[in-house]
Amino acid sequence: MTAIEYFQEPFTHHEAALLGRFFTNTTGPVFGLVNLPEVVKGALFARYSRSPKSLRRLFLDEFAAPESGIEAMAQAMGDPSGTIHLARAEELYARVFTQYGDDSVAQLGAMHLACEQASNVLTKVLEWGRLAAYLEQSTRYMFYDEPLGGRFRYAVPPEVAGSVLESGFRNTLDALFTLYGTLTRRSTAYYESLFPRQPEDSGFVYRSTIRAKVCDDLRGLLPAATISNVGIHGSGQAFEMLLLRMRAHPLAEVRAYSDLMLAELRKMAPAFLRRVDVPERGGEWSGYLEATAAAMHRLGAEIDGPTPDRPEVTLVEWDPEAEIKVAAAALYSVTGLPDDVLLARVRDLPVDERRRLIDGYVGRRANRRHKPGRAFERTGYRFDILCDYGIFRDLQRHRLLTLEWQRLGTRHGYVVPPAIAELGESERWAEAMESAAALAARLDTAFGPEVAQYAIPFAYRIRFMMQLNAREAMHLIELRTAPGGHPGYRRVCQEMHRLIRDQAGHHAIADAMRFVDHGETELGRLDGERRAAARRAAAGLADPID
Repeated sequence: MTAIEYFQEPFTHHEAALLGRFFTNTTGPVFGLVNLPEVVKGALFARYSRSPKSLRRLFLDEFAAPESGIEAMAQAMGDPSGTIHLARAEELYARVFTQYGDDSVAQLGAMHLACEQASNVLTKVLEWGRLAAYLEQSTRYMFYDEPLGGRFRYAVPPEVAGSVLESGFRNTLDALFTLYGTLTRRSTAYYESLFPRQPEDSGFVYRSTIRAKVCDDLRGLLPAATISNVGIHGSGQAFEMLLLRMRAHPLAEVRAYSDLMLAELRKMAPAFLRRVDVPERGGEWSGYLEATAAAMHRLGAEIDGPTPDRPEVTLVEWDPEAEIKVAAAALYSVTGLPDDVLLARVRDLPVDERRRLIDGYVGRRANRRHKPGRAFERTGYRFDILCDYGIFRDLQRHRLLTLEWQRLGTRHGYVVPPAIAELGESERWAEAMESAAALAARLDTAFGPEVAQYAIPFAYRIRFMMQLNAREAMHLIELRTAPGGHPGYRRVCQEMHRLIRDQAGHHAIADAMRFVDHGETELGRLDGERRAAARRAAAGLADPID
């Protein structure tokens, strides 16, 4: 197993004993959650995404107090000692799997796994699969200027550790984080001066809003080596597929985490993961994935060339008959006619009649969560997007669509947030970007382009493709244009909506997306924070710990 470098969080003897009952280990960066009700796991992961703490520390500080009832809940789940015996369930699953060989058996049990101190290169690999749920530590709710274990929050790739480039790698990334810390203080003062606190806003609401604004601007300085915490909830089958891909990956960090994950998952449900490292089963499967990926990289290098000038968002494919097909699909479940007959009949209708069918299917939407049904899945759109890596990280989270991305590099340049220019810091920003690019070039020469990604800041642009049906487009575009969202992905999704309406000419579909917000916002999160504060007040709850 490839060795990786990580900070081992200290716990007292008492804390370690308590953690040992609910976590599969108390020392490593990957561990599982056991002996806890699902509702506790869900609440813990939800809190996890907005906290700088590790999951185990968060559990000790906020969930394991005597009044929390953790002990009582564990005992109520069937074991007086407070732990849950899994042997009988494990035996049953193993027997069924062995007798029937049905992969779907591995879908019947799910596991929670925490992967901590994972680089942002690794987190994208972890979050690739569609059939699991992921929650990642957000760059919008915490500053990254505070060290962890005596150093800034970034990973040193195993390929670089111990090499002649390690010192230069650390120096360059330390400089990025140092500048991040300096600009954090300057940007906070800038926004507090620009947007003074209002009497109706609590200190927590105001600080949270300003912090999100500052974090949004400065995350471009964070390199892809920046570490994050990821909570994963998935079936045995989902984890098996994830591990097979990870074991075939060219990066040592990814392969090392696959070993750590497999060890912890086997403590929870070994029957689901027996094939992963069997040479003639999982070994051959991973070998196939590795060989095809290598072949495609060689073929891609043969056809690659100069990059044409393109806008940030390009609609490259759509169906001219989209609204005819959606209207026909809307009628399918309420008639007895074959699909092709319905399509022919709707095609013969006047445009106004087809519009009436779509409007009737959409109905009176009171909020963005009221969505029409699967008829909107009858057509789709394919977008080519070129934006900064930070925006990509937010949009990549939508896994029901088809999303492919190119390797992170420096060929497409980087962005400079307007506030950085207003602060007179454009030159230092550019120097930081160029220093990181120079490091990435050295890493590319020594270790290849995959390793070079670690040095590249989020401000650099990445090209990716999103293919999605109209129903998923409605969900993504309405959600990501909400006033509280990051201005970068709001802009991308606003343009997606405009292209559906104006370029594709799908006015009925675009108009059905009634909660797309095309407005500009200065403190977008403020209204959301105010509503959250009002809900807490109504429930008699205090503001969270800031």
